[in-house]
Parts: sequence; C-alpha cells; structure tokens
Amino acid sequence: CTAEPPDSLHPPQIVVWDEDFFQGKKHEFTTDCYSTAEHGFSTVCSCKIESGAWAGFEHCGFQGQQFVLERGEYPCWEAWSGSNAYRVERMCSFRPIACADHGRSRLMLFEEENFQGKRGELSDDCPSLPALGWDGSAVGSFLVRSGAWVCSQFPGYRGFQYLLESDSCAGEYKHVREWGSHAQTGQVQSIRRVQQ
Repeated sequence: CTAEPPDSLHPPQIVVWDEDFFQGKKHEFTTDCYSTAEHGFSTVCSCKIESGAWAGFEHCGFQGQQFVLERGEYPCWEAWSGSNAYRVERMCSFRPIACADHGRSRLMLFEEENFQGKRGELSDDCPSLPALGWDGSAVGSFLVRSGAWVCSQFPGYRGFQYLLESDSCAGEYKHVREWGSHAQTGQVQSIRRVQQ
C-alpha cells in the first residue's frame, strides 16, 4: 500500500476489554495482537476503535472467522459478528488494516480461479453482485488494485466476511483458500470498501 492513511496524524488505535459493555480489564493497542492471552485476556468481549480500521479474528494467530472493525464502539460480540454466518463469541487476535483508502479503492473479480473467466471491476461498494449482473453466486479469484475490501457471503454484507488487501499477497487472491483460514466456499454476493 503506497497511499498515505487519511488520518496520518493518529496511528491506528483499538481499546479492548475482557467483559461486555467496556467493563473489566482494559488494554490499548496500536499494533498487531497475535494472541490476547499474551496480554492476560482469554478473549476480547468489547472494544472501541479510536482510529484506523482493524481486522479481528476468532482465534489466535489471525485465524478463523474474520471481523472488520471500523471506527466506533463494539459493546459485545454481537456488534462485530451479528451478521456472520455462525455465532462467534470470541475475538482472540487482531491487527490494523494498513491500506484502507476509501477514496481510491479498486478491485477486480473473476469468475474462476487464477484470474480466469468472466471479470468485473469495482471502485465503489456493491450491496448485491447479482443485482449488478454478476451471474451465479461464486467468485473464483480477486485482484486488489488498491485499498482494502470486505467480501460477504450474502447480499447486504451478511454472512462470512473475507478481508482482501492490496498490500497482502501483492493484492492477488488466486484461490478461495487464500481469502482466510475459514474460507470454504467461493460464494460472494456483496462487497464493500473498508473505511478508515
């Protein structure tokens, strides 16, 4: 990612608590947290994003279901995983999303793996790929030209989330298995830009 973050005066910052509704033990982070256990938390139960955008993960080591956390408050697990495909009551690792550049984001999607088949291009949010004319419910591969994007399993940004970043894997996501450790299907029906 070569773009300067929109709010470069403030480094990314997340504040986490080990109880719901911002209670209990508290810790602030401005860099990656590989494991909440390393900081005395079995899991994060609530958080506030003070600046930047963050990726949260169900398991330690940035594994499992992904959550995109943008500026605001998340008083309980439902606030970050309420629209996901299954209940995820924990967040055990998280990291800043470095290349969220809402104004200049660009994404190419392909019908088949390895950038083959029908292709499309987005530079704006798309709440429904089928409504845009994308045939079928699956996407085989992505090429992130700039920014960071959240792909969702169902229209309206619901279901499993997959975070795709231009500064990760050179922005090349050739196969479903490269979208995240929880990716099992190529079903993607809505896509939006990550907001800084």
